[in-house]
Amino acid sequence: MNSCPCGSGSDYIACCEPIIAGKKTAETAEELMRARYAAHVKVEIDFLYDSTHPEHREGYDHKGTRVWAANSEWHGLEILGTTQGRPQDEQGEVEFVARFRDGKGLHNHHERGKFKKEEGRWLFTEGIMVKPKPLSVNKVGRNDPCTCGSGRKHKKCCGK
Repeated sequence: MNSCPCGSGSDYIACCEPIIAGKKTAETAEELMRARYAAHVKVEIDFLYDSTHPEHREGYDHKGTRVWAANSEWHGLEILGTTQGRPQDEQGEVEFVARFRDGKGLHNHHERGKFKKEEGRWLFTEGIMVKPKPLSVNKVGRNDPCTCGSGRKHKKCCGK
């Protein structure tokens, strides 16, 4: 069994390969997202271009994408959630994290991919990077009650 790189647990020839080869169309935005990830792993750059909406192809670097995909080590795809993108929908969004290693190190590519259905076929339109949530620090003031629950002021307890 040749497990599909998209992480579905299915065999590649029954999962993403038919979509990448053009023998089957993706039924959902998530299916297309998974196939696009598998295409990066398998360096199927023509599929990446063809599955991008024509209005969003400007500036696409075919050669650069091929070199980057071929020289990256792919570590998995995690689908975090989808909004719409079902067979009956016309638009959809898939939030995902793609993990890979390149010459600069290990990366977690966290994105909200936007998809649009045109003539019954799902197409990728754009990706919006998801920024990490800022760390929140609960700062305790010197005269605040101590967080240990002693009932004493922080400066007279754990803040010494």
